[in-house]
Amino acid sequence: MSQDNNYSQGPVPISARKGGLALTFVMLGLTFFSASMWTGGALGTGLSFNDFFLAVLIGNLLLGIYTAFLGFIGSKTGLTTHLLARYSFGIKGSWLPSFLLGGTQVGWFGVGVAMFAIPVGKATGIDINLLIAISGILMTITVFFGISALTILSIIAVPAIAILGSYSVYLAVHDMGGLNTLMAVKPAEQLDFNLALAMVVGSFISAGTLTADFVRFGRNPKIAVIVAIVAFFLGNTLMFVFGAAGAASLGMADISDVMIAQGLLLPAIIVLGLNIWTTNDNALYASGLGFANITGLSSKKLSVVNGIIGTLCALWLYNNFVGWLTFLSAAIPPVGGVIIADYLMNRARYNQFNADKMQNVNWVALLAVAIGIAAGHWLPGIVPVNAVLGGAISYAVLNPILNRRTARQAEISHAG
Repeated sequence: MSQDNNYSQGPVPISARKGGLALTFVMLGLTFFSASMWTGGALGTGLSFNDFFLAVLIGNLLLGIYTAFLGFIGSKTGLTTHLLARYSFGIKGSWLPSFLLGGTQVGWFGVGVAMFAIPVGKATGIDINLLIAISGILMTITVFFGISALTILSIIAVPAIAILGSYSVYLAVHDMGGLNTLMAVKPAEQLDFNLALAMVVGSFISAGTLTADFVRFGRNPKIAVIVAIVAFFLGNTLMFVFGAAGAASLGMADISDVMIAQGLLLPAIIVLGLNIWTTNDNALYASGLGFANITGLSSKKLSVVNGIIGTLCALWLYNNFVGWLTFLSAAIPPVGGVIIADYLMNRARYNQFNADKMQNVNWVALLAVAIGIAAGHWLPGIVPVNAVLGGAISYAVLNPILNRRTARQAEISHAG
């Protein structure tokens, strides 16, 4: 199998580990995404001021806890999400979550490219297809340089987005009469609170499941936990606030649209471009790791291929965004639940990465994912949370029972 400095086929060595500040910027770059603003806009117009912040804070706290577990495991072992999945799903069994996770990230990449090209094309008159091609190529080129490029890009982008976006929100709120006026706005149609929570958690549960791919570079697992919580609790919350303020003041959820309406065209393009670029490069990076687990090929080369596919399919993915998000919120969370459950039950196995000691396919893990999806779909409550718990609990209960029985049957067969 090929290896590269993305360490797609084994643990990250201590010599390549990074400090908490660098990883914080990378993870904030991941969570700074325009799609979260869309969700924030829907929440802001469907909830009261207090309910909005309650839903966002609870939802992002749940996301932070979930990603902190995965971040701790990733930093402790130095392994990608996909290599971690080999312990619970088996070597070939891990191909299914890798394909699912990697494929969704290619989809998010395509959505992001279109989310940049369409508003910029409308504002400037430049052909949207040309913008899609250029932006897709540039984003694909930068991801080729791995985690170091993601770090540098995020260090530039995160402060720029936070400062320019906050200034635009200040102008929008000021123009509508101040914060008191914003707080007094009543939703025309009330959004169910449980649905609002599901939207918050579902907005980033896919990328959150891949937290280990980034924080495995952390020198200290405790720092990785803090990084994950800060990124989702702070970064995602800020995006929701941007979206809600824009939707309430000007009827536009995306901060770049708000800026264009305010006459801030150049800052709008900068914020939109950096916002999407950081998240898209993280998505493309993670997708390469996923397909590297399946094929054994270089994740760098696979990221380039995935970038081309995502760029070509950008408009189709953009036009089917709502269905895509609904699919993600149900299908992705149980994978993370199974990985967490297996680590908590079998921590000693993770001290040394040795593929020879792993099953080929662990059908119990696949069954647990199916149960998790069903739990998210059928049980009352928060869909992604039910899916995570459904996958984790069913795996914790069934895996010791069914795999012990399978092992005994194999021993009897061998003796006979």
